[in-house]
Amino acid sequence: MPIDPYILLLIGTVGLAALFPARGTAGDVASGASTAAIAFLFFLYGARLSTREALDGLRHWRLHVTVLACTFVVFPLLGLAARGLVPVLLTRPLYEGLLFLTLVPSTIQSSIAFTSIARGNVPAAICAGSFSSLVGIVVTPLLAAALLGSSGGGFSADSLVKIVLQLLVPFLAGQLLRPWIGGFVARHRKVLGLVDRGSILLVVYTAFSEGMAQGIWHQVSPARLGGLLAVEAVLLAVMLALTWYGAKALRFGRGDRIAIQFAGSKKSLASGLPMAGVLFGAHASLAVLPLMLFHQMQLMVCAMIAKRRSHDPVEDATATEPGAASRTAVGTTSRPR
Repeated sequence: MPIDPYILLLIGTVGLAALFPARGTAGDVASGASTAAIAFLFFLYGARLSTREALDGLRHWRLHVTVLACTFVVFPLLGLAARGLVPVLLTRPLYEGLLFLTLVPSTIQSSIAFTSIARGNVPAAICAGSFSSLVGIVVTPLLAAALLGSSGGGFSADSLVKIVLQLLVPFLAGQLLRPWIGGFVARHRKVLGLVDRGSILLVVYTAFSEGMAQGIWHQVSPARLGGLLAVEAVLLAVMLALTWYGAKALRFGRGDRIAIQFAGSKKSLASGLPMAGVLFGAHASLAVLPLMLFHQMQLMVCAMIAKRRSHDPVEDATATEPGAASRTAVGTTSRPR
């Protein structure tokens, strides 16, 4: 199974930070640039989100509530249950990164792509991913404050203020300006997509540079990384099973079950990395390591599942919940992120 090229870029950025970390004045410049990049990133998120599409999607509220419950209730509960693995499999910092992973929103692009490949309910996947990202801007920091507390790299009320100023305010500004800049953003989606990814690479470089300055990499051994991968594999398997069979128990149609599984079992690297940079500061490098590993794992596994489900009979794969609005499974050429 091929590795997502963007993951290779992220690994290369980590290597660059290890060999040439930003220190002193360069570190201050990188930190300031990272802060500006995060704000601009969430400004673009706000400018892209169609308020009309979000309101239309509310008609299928049962599906969206199910996805949100998987993302912000079931995932965190499993993360809390993993506390018993410290210190047998995980160190305390790696566990905190794993717990943070369970708090971030779902993906948008890859959920849509995999749902389309599997011939599921694509409009539902679009709305579910958008709602999750929107809710996560507020809910993820609050959950981090409640579950990680002061252990989360010094999380405090000041960190919550930073979240509001760096994430929520730019997002709302993008939404307010969308009537004037929405067309420009849509026309230049590819170029701005490169800005998105470049901003995240800058966040990763800054976080890992600070981690090198703090010497935190001495806390990680190959055995610990192996333990982390094993725990994440179990976490992903449990969520894939719960979202699929749980949605069946809730009497969703097959198309909706596909959307729920792909939107409810995955976590967003694009949203999680900037949030970790704000929440964890110098400790962000270890905090984002579990998320980076989980991201690649979920892409590989979900790609296999989507390909298998694409061979299902058409009448089963496109079935929808009784009484729901009609949906179409349109194709997409977007690369899963």
